[in-house]
Amino acid sequence: MVSKKMLLKEIDGLPAEFIDELQDFVQFLKQKCAKNLESTLLSESSLRKDWLSAEEDEAWRDL
Repeated sequence: MVSKKMLLKEIDGLPAEFIDELQDFVQFLKQKCAKNLESTLLSESSLRKDWLSAEEDEAWRDL
């Protein structure tokens, strides 16, 4: 796994003309993360009825 320190070193070594492209990619990753979180939160309410049941509690009791 790449550490933040290693990644920053790689960024420092990039030519200046790639900085805008790198910024675009970072923004893309942030949006992707936000969409994943939004999807998770939206699905929680619809799945809650299945999660909060005696049958589910029994199925997961031994784990």
